[in-house]
Amino acid sequence: MPQNANLSDIEIMKRVSSYDSKALEILYNRYSPLLYTLIKKTVKEKEQAEEILTEVFVIIWRKVQLFDVYKGNVYTWLVILARNKAVDTSRRSRGNDLPEYTDEYEDEFIIPKLSKNIDPLDIKTALSIKDSVETALNRLTDAQKYVLYLAFYEGFTQSEIAEKLNIPYSTVKSKIKIASTNLKEFLLKGDS
Repeated sequence: MPQNANLSDIEIMKRVSSYDSKALEILYNRYSPLLYTLIKKTVKEKEQAEEILTEVFVIIWRKVQLFDVYKGNVYTWLVILARNKAVDTSRRSRGNDLPEYTDEYEDEFIIPKLSKNIDPLDIKTALSIKDSVETALNRLTDAQKYVLYLAFYEGFTQSEIAEKLNIPYSTVKSKIKIASTNLKEFLLKGDS
C-alpha cells in the first residue's frame, strides 16, 4: 500500500477508469477530507454532508470515463464535482424548481466540463497556495466576500442573491464581477 500512496492523481484516475477498487480507495483517502470540508460549507448537517461525499465517490466510480485524463486536472475536477453535487442538493432542499435528477441531468449539471485553459492542480500544490488564496479573499470587502459565498457555496443564482439581499439584480451582477476581478488581481499580485 505505501507504494500506491505515491501514485500521482492522474495515475490513480487511470486505474479507477479500469475499475480498480483499490485505486478508488486511494483516491478517497487522499481527497475525502478536502471534499467533505467543501461539502460541509454548503450543507450544514453532518449526515447529509457524509451522504453527499459518498454519492460523489459513487459518481466518480460510475462516470470516471467523463474525466479527461489528457487534461490531467484531477484536483479541480473533484472539487467542482463535489461542489456541484452539494449545491444541487442544497437547491433541491430549498425547494428550487429543478429538473428531475437523471443520468442526463447528472452528466449536464453535476459532472464538471473543464476548459483546456485551466492549469492542472494537485492537492499538494493547492494546499501550498491555500494561505495566498485566504489572504486574497480577506482583502475583498465584506459585501464582495458575501456575494461570492452565496454564489459558490450556497449555490444561489444572481436573481436569488438579489432577492435575498433585497438589492437590484444589476448590483449583484456588478458585485460578483468586481469581486472576481479583485480576487484575481490580489492573487496575481501576492502580498504586495
